[in-house]
Amino acid sequence: MENKRMAKIQRMLQKELSEIFRRQTAALGGVMVSVSAVKVSPDLSIARVYLSIFPSQNSHEILENIKTQSKTVRYELAARVKEILRKCPELHFYLDDSLDYIENIDRLLAADKKEQE
Repeated sequence: MENKRMAKIQRMLQKELSEIFRRQTAALGGVMVSVSAVKVSPDLSIARVYLSIFPSQNSHEILENIKTQSKTVRYELAARVKEILRKCPELHFYLDDSLDYIENIDRLLAADKKEQE
């Protein structure tokens, strides 16, 4: 029962954070930030948010900017989920580099295939 509730909360936070970042990055142009996963601690006090940032060459700079604005993002999130959660969790942002990892594997496999031919 508790796992279902945690999964629902994580999906809801992911959806709301995605909408917040979509509105914020629309003004920047050429930058896309998507929330790939949200993991919430059992006591709902901390949420680890994994972000996928495109283009990836600016990802560390954009992530640092998001980290400095985390209080503003948390405030907006709290306003959106105030009917569901009594207390909005503290947000910790991490870079999700799984897409870069997949691209690297594809590139290595293509190079290996080319060498075998």
